[in-house]
Formats: sequence, structure tokens, C-alpha cells
Amino acid sequence: MPELRRPRSPQAARPLPGDVRLMRRAGTALFALAGLLLLVAGLGLLVQRPAFALQRLVVEQPLERSSPEALRRQALPRLKGNFFTLDLEDAQAAFEAVPWVRRAVVRRLWPNRLAVALEEHQPAALWRGDDGVEGLVNQQGELFEANAGDVDEQALPTLQGPARHAAAMLSMWRSLNPLFAPMHTELRSLALTARGSWRGELGEGAVVEFGRGSPEELATRTRAFVTTAQELIRKHDRPLAHADLRHAAGYALRLRGLGTLAPGEKPTN
Repeated sequence: MPELRRPRSPQAARPLPGDVRLMRRAGTALFALAGLLLLVAGLGLLVQRPAFALQRLVVEQPLERSSPEALRRQALPRLKGNFFTLDLEDAQAAFEAVPWVRRAVVRRLWPNRLAVALEEHQPAALWRGDDGVEGLVNQQGELFEANAGDVDEQALPTLQGPARHAAAMLSMWRSLNPLFAPMHTELRSLALTARGSWRGELGEGAVVEFGRGSPEELATRTRAFVTTAQELIRKHDRPLAHADLRHAAGYALRLRGLGTLAPGEKPTN
């Protein structure tokens, strides 16, 4: 009887040599890199198409003192790029460089528009800096440059002092000004000297020397002055010319046409 032989099992595939495997991996990587380069090139061509050039500016919150036309004229020439390549931080800086613009928020609108929401400076005071720089102070106590002729200067007080103290000076004016209401006048200007002393001028031109101190200390002196000075002014029927509140025991004042007085004193001439 013939001998039955079992079929041989196929030999297991031998592993490829190391150099062959390396070449295959390198080829795969090159194909992937080539595809990526083609994709980048295609995207580069796509984003440069004229359809994505910025063609319209949408002003979401118009300003009172700057028209959309003025914004386009002053800010748009500084914008570089299209819908995809525009740097939004650079665009924000371009709009915030326009007079009267305090803050700008810029965003893209598909496919070729730019939207900007603007916050306008609200003037609170005129500014006369110790360094000779003139400008305006906004409601937040920030200095900004603008044409003072765009505001009613008679409606704003004047602050004068070091630029770094602009916010503190506006706060001090807001603290002191209402205290003069019983005298039917207002604090038209407030100055801070280099030595930290405060000086003001009232609506009729009278000068008030407040001296040094915190807002609370100056407010206390002012209240005491206003309470008693009105009686002296009515008694002598003369307008106030000068008041010095720096005295520890009270104050001294001078009425127009009279000498220096203190509460309870008689005129010297």
C-alpha cells in the first residue's frame, strides 16, 4: 500500500530586510509631504483670490464725533491683508488711533467684510499738562488727544498737573465741585502743584488754596469754609477774591475791595 504523505505547510513569510522597510517608510513620508505641500499651495492660492479682499466696513456703533466716512478714510489705509490674512490686533490699533475712539472691537464677516464696534471717549475735563501738552480727560480719567474745538469748553472744567495724576485729579474735582453749590458757584479749574498742593478757581475767578491732603481732608476743609464764608460774603456784600484753606485753625479769605478776613474779623480797610 503506497505511503501517504502529509502536505507541507507553506513556509512563513520571511521579514523584509531592514533597508527595504526603511525605503518604504521614506517613500510613504515623501508622498504625505508632497500631498501636504500641494494642499498648502492650494490654500495659499485660494485665500489670495480677489473674492476675499476686504470690500466693506460695517460700523456697528456709530460715533457722535466721527462719521463712518472719516473712519474709513483714517483707518482703512492702515489695514493690511484680506479676510484671511488681516491681523485683527493691528486692525484694532488702527481704529483706536482715530481721534475720539477709546476702544475698538474688530471681527471678520464672511466672506469679505469687516465689522467694528467702537466706544467713544466721553470728555469730562480739559487738560493742561505741566509739560505743556494740552488735551482732554475722559470719564475714566484717561488722557486723550482730540480737537478741543469739538467740545463746549465752557461746559468742562480745566485740570492742570502731572499727566500720571489725571485720574486722581478728576476724582478730586468730582469730590470738591458739588460742595460749592450752596455758594451758587462751581469749581471751574483745579491744579495740582509739583509739591502736591491743590489750588482751584471758582466760576467768578476767585482762587481757592486747598493745600495738601486726601480727598476726605480737602472735603472737610471745603465744607467748613462754605458754611461760614457765605455769611461773610453776604455781610460785606463783596464777591470772593481769594480763599486760603491751608490754615490749621480755619481759613483766611479776601473779598474784592477788602483785605484778608477770617471768620468774625472786621475788614482792615
